[in-house]
Amino acid sequence: MKFTKILSLVLAVVMMAACFVACGNNDDTPDTADLVGTYDITMWVSEMDGVAAQFQQQIDAFEAANPGIVINAQIEGVTEADAGSKVVADVATAPDIYCFAQDQLARLVQAAALAAPGKAAAEKIKANNDSGSVAAASVAGTLYAYPMTSDNGYYMYYDTSIISEKDADSLEAIIAACEKNNVKFRYALENAWYTASFFFATGCHSTWTMNQDGEFTSVDDDFNSAAGLAAMKGMQKLAQSKCYDSNADIFTDAGVVITGIWNAGAAADHFGANLGATDLPSFEVDGKSYHLGSYTGNKLMGVKPQQDAKKAAVLSLLAQYLTGEECQSQRFASFEWGPSNKAAQASEAVQANASLAALALQNNYGIPQGQIHGSWWDIAKVLGADAKAAKSDADLQTALDEYKTTIDGLFQMTEEQKNAWGVIGGICGTSWDVDFAMTEGPDGTYTSDVLALKAGEEFKVRQGASWEVNFGVEFNGANIVVEADGNYKVQLVWDGAQGGTVTLIPVE
Repeated sequence: MKFTKILSLVLAVVMMAACFVACGNNDDTPDTADLVGTYDITMWVSEMDGVAAQFQQQIDAFEAANPGIVINAQIEGVTEADAGSKVVADVATAPDIYCFAQDQLARLVQAAALAAPGKAAAEKIKANNDSGSVAAASVAGTLYAYPMTSDNGYYMYYDTSIISEKDADSLEAIIAACEKNNVKFRYALENAWYTASFFFATGCHSTWTMNQDGEFTSVDDDFNSAAGLAAMKGMQKLAQSKCYDSNADIFTDAGVVITGIWNAGAAADHFGANLGATDLPSFEVDGKSYHLGSYTGNKLMGVKPQQDAKKAAVLSLLAQYLTGEECQSQRFASFEWGPSNKAAQASEAVQANASLAALALQNNYGIPQGQIHGSWWDIAKVLGADAKAAKSDADLQTALDEYKTTIDGLFQMTEEQKNAWGVIGGICGTSWDVDFAMTEGPDGTYTSDVLALKAGEEFKVRQGASWEVNFGVEFNGANIVVEADGNYKVQLVWDGAQGGTVTLIPVE
């Protein structure tokens, strides 16, 4: 899917420009002598262990480099995947600086939750970062965020003792080697982010359009096509192999794992001296070869618009510093985050990193992840299971037909359906693919029918069969885990925004 430059945002961009200038985003780089003072700021950074501490150290270094500017920072760990939704839900209480995944950019722009860097800063950012990350941080040609990483994609780790460099280029050869050696080929084909790789390989696309209110209005999707059928046939080769395993976050018994930089340590521990890392292979269908595609993505840093022009200028300078070469290099050294800064990318340490080298190879076949309807992830993920279960090409085509029908149905939902709440999870014999209806009661309560739940099962509640608004242990938070077997009603008490509590009510 090509990065979506949403034309409908142009008017909104123009209307917001005056606000951004008023909020301190000037074209000229400010004189730091004019910014001397103490600033209380809030920040959201990755929830990974050690990240917040390193950001604090980097803020200390910024203060040392800018005498007289004092930053009192309150730093909280919030996953980048959830940050955008949390900010959009309540911009007023959102942090001054926050890190987020690129696919959330348009919604944040629409919510006026991002102060665009000034002209001089934008030119510097564009010059110092790779073109993909700059595009990821831009809407309709305007830069709205600060590129922080270029590593949110996947590639292949493999065992070089059983798979040669040549065979690593062929899906069929890899499957044969894994079957022969009784090891697993781990590929999360029941996760749409990975399932899409086969469709991108055959030239398919799924491009979504949003209006100025942040609502999805249409989709250009050709998965249900001859090219989509070829993708299903290719996926079936792996899904029906005895070596296939859909869990790509564990390495036990693995000969191959399709994953990303976040599992670099686990891959090194598992494969040891036999570690191989490269781009995804090609597969053959009906005499034609297709190289597997992938989603690519970036992590970005956003700055919230401010009424105080001096604070706005300081936040911009701080964001530039925290996403600059030195800080990106430090995060690579500590956490193996792939830099977007071109100078950091050129360092010997980054160049020698096998995982980032593999990602760079795969990105030649990658599709930047744009704005995607929250329901699509559930709709598309079943295609992997369908490929595994199919006994004929007709079964594969039926799966694609059902996919298309469900996609089209998203734009035929009534307002009542869009506002309805449901329970979804690995519960009652389902696998995160069924929404159990909840009935609206007084004072913002929503309650399910009685559900037979088992200890260890996980679930969430969500609105409109989409992930745009959902509750786990908190708004867009972790899954709720059932503690004991029993019959329960699931109840949500919701304030209409991001405040809500989910409770399990035992039923005798």
